[in-house]
Amino acid sequence: MSTLLFRGNEAIAALSSHDRGLMYGDGLFETLRASQGNMPWWPAHWQRLSHGALRLGIALPEQSIIRDAALSLLSDEPAVLKIILTRGESGRGYLPGKGPTTCIVSVHPLPAPLPKSLTLHCCETRIAEQAALAGIKHLNRLENVLARAECEAAGCAEGLMRNNAGHVICATAANVFMYLNGVWRTPDLAHGGIAGIARHWFLAQLPNVHIEKITLEQLEQADAVFLCNAVRGMMAVERIGARPIPASAALSALEQRFLAANPFFEES
Repeated sequence: MSTLLFRGNEAIAALSSHDRGLMYGDGLFETLRASQGNMPWWPAHWQRLSHGALRLGIALPEQSIIRDAALSLLSDEPAVLKIILTRGESGRGYLPGKGPTTCIVSVHPLPAPLPKSLTLHCCETRIAEQAALAGIKHLNRLENVLARAECEAAGCAEGLMRNNAGHVICATAANVFMYLNGVWRTPDLAHGGIAGIARHWFLAQLPNVHIEKITLEQLEQADAVFLCNAVRGMMAVERIGARPIPASAALSALEQRFLAANPFFEES
C-alpha cells in the first residue's frame, strides 16, 4: 500500500491523533477502480465527494492536487484507489473546528474475485434512517462492518441490509437492482444507504427504472438480481439465502452492455 497525506493543499508526513476522522468519523471517503494508470470514473467520484463535503460543511482541497497525487501512486496494474476527506484536527468535543481539512490518498490491490455463484446472506444488522446523511459516503460505517461479519460467519461473500421497516436498502458494500414484472427496480435511498457511482451509471442507462421501497419477499421473487459498486462493477446474484434466483436473458444483456461501456472491469 502507498499513501499520501494532505492538510488543506499541503503535503504532510503523518496523521494527527486529534483528527476528527479518527475521533468522530467526521468525514467522507471514495473508493474507485484504477486501470492502466488511470481512473476512468474519477469525475463522478469527485462530484460525489464534493456533494458530500457541501452537505457536511467540509472544505475540499484543490481537485488537481489530489488527482495528481492519486495518479502518482498508480502503476499500469489494476488497483483500488481510496480517498478519505476529514474535517481535520480539533480539540476534544463535537463542535466542528475551522482548521484545514485532512485528505488521505492511498492505493491498494484489487480484492479477490467473488464466487461465480453469489449467494446473499440476509443480515440481521439494520441500516439506521438519517435523511441528513442519506446517500453520501460518510465515514460512519459500523453497521456495514457488523453486517459483513455476519456474512463471514454465514459463509457468504455478501449480504443484504434492510432498514428497521424491513425494506432492502443495499448490500454490505454494493447497491442492489432487481428485475421484476419486466421492470428494473432499485431501493429508494432517501433515508439511508450510499448512492453509489455504479448505481448512478445504471440509473442513467436503464429506461424507466423504478426507484422504490423493496421488501425481501419481492427481491426473492425477482426474475433477476444484481449488485454493483465502483470496484467490482456488476455482480449477478444466484441465491438469496436458500432461495435460488433464475438465470435471466435481461441480466445477461445488461452485463454485456455494462462491460462494453466499461471494459476495465474485466481486468483481473
